[in-house]
Amino acid sequence: MTMIQDSRERQAETTGVAEADAVIRVRDLKVQFGDKVIMDGLDLDVMRGEILGFVGGSGQGKSVLTRTILGLVQKRRGTIEVLGQNVEGLDQAGRRALERRFGVMFQHGAVFSALTVKQNIQVPMREYLKLSPRLLDEMAMVKLDLVGLKPEAADKAPSELSGGMIKRAALARALALDPEIVFLDEPTSGLDPIGAAEFDELIVTLKQTLGLTVFMVTHDLDSLYSACDRIAALADKRVIAVGPLATMLESDHPWLKAYFGGERARARLPSAQ
Repeated sequence: MTMIQDSRERQAETTGVAEADAVIRVRDLKVQFGDKVIMDGLDLDVMRGEILGFVGGSGQGKSVLTRTILGLVQKRRGTIEVLGQNVEGLDQAGRRALERRFGVMFQHGAVFSALTVKQNIQVPMREYLKLSPRLLDEMAMVKLDLVGLKPEAADKAPSELSGGMIKRAALARALALDPEIVFLDEPTSGLDPIGAAEFDELIVTLKQTLGLTVFMVTHDLDSLYSACDRIAALADKRVIAVGPLATMLESDHPWLKAYFGGERARARLPSAQ
């Protein structure tokens, strides 16, 4: 049997325990911009405590799925459940309560250039929590330490930071509210190989120590190899394969064969040879 199955068949095979452990559950999702259909019939489960790497071709909708789950992009059809709650059915108070339970690191970090690192980290705290200035500062410093930034980085502007430090500052902001789920959009993009490897190691450590579930949109083969517990692949407007790296390597789908079996992939993933 081919490793690529219709997503509905795959979901039918993973009911029971897997369904109970899914903290994000997407069913029959359709997203469309004008006449352009981005996703159609997409199904996906993200399991509690895992790092799920989400891959796909350029412009195929990887970041769009993240934004749709977060409610930033409107869907045409389907259901999205996060932490057992149907996102569409929540009122404003329920929505805000749910938002406190996840953190987001957008592509390129997306820190506010007019704010210091400490002030960037405090943005979600100020929006959702009622804390004294002293406690806000203390909590921001804890998050800085958590992501491996030195205390002196707190009062620096983003323009004074290296690319890797900006990524860590953005991650600290994503962790500001002690989330259960963290969404990372191309977290190692633009980093050199050493910096990217260190960031991957940080994500794995944080997952283990904080009990996080991580949804990571990435094109970085090294991240998929070293950090992700499972991988979900997007093609043909839906998830075509979900599983560990071995599942991707054994697939006969043309896009997956090209992505995981090409020359660059073989150079970076020795197990693919």
